[in-house]
Amino acid sequence: MSAAFTLFLHDLRLQLRLSTDLIAPLAFFVLATLMVPLGVGPEPNLLARLAPGMLWITALLATLLALDRLFQRDFEDGTLDLMLLSGLPAYEVALAKAVAHWLVTGLPLLLVVPVLAVMLRLPGAEMVVLLAGLVPGTMIFSLLGTFSAAVTLGARRASVLMPVITLPLMIPALIFGSSVAGTQHPAAAFYMLGAIFAAALPLAPLGAGLALRAAAE
Repeated sequence: MSAAFTLFLHDLRLQLRLSTDLIAPLAFFVLATLMVPLGVGPEPNLLARLAPGMLWITALLATLLALDRLFQRDFEDGTLDLMLLSGLPAYEVALAKAVAHWLVTGLPLLLVVPVLAVMLRLPGAEMVVLLAGLVPGTMIFSLLGTFSAAVTLGARRASVLMPVITLPLMIPALIFGSSVAGTQHPAAAFYMLGAIFAAALPLAPLGAGLALRAAAE
């Protein structure tokens, strides 16, 4: 576990050093959300109804922006081979990458959600519920995205193939997550999000680890 934690810290510092991995998803999230009032009009009730779904969709798409380079740099310079030959389990490598990805992309998105929700006229109580749903939701996006990035590693046109694999996997989380806010009984949607997260937490790193082993061979 100490080796996995060291890898996590190294990858986190690397992603923070590359400003595009931090700024691009956040900028896309903000700009795409701000375009909603321009397209549908400034009517407050309409914006409040659209806000949960739009914030979830833009958060999902923003998560995809930094995934194509998640393993690519390590794969090209041979670092991935050294990681796997060091005896570190492949699923721990994948889990460390997923956690670092969430801290660099998912967490900044959560920090700006309240500001964007206010701009979209979302009521305060629904904003809290929306934010509570996005916490496990963005974690699910990072876990499933890490799996897709590992599966497409080394493939031709991986940047095109990865969204095709990733988006269908994320649809259940998107459906239940966007229905959390704006409903009188959000508990069922929360339970489903929790179940998806509980399944993705062990299975996504295990699947990504197997894919990493296959790509290294």
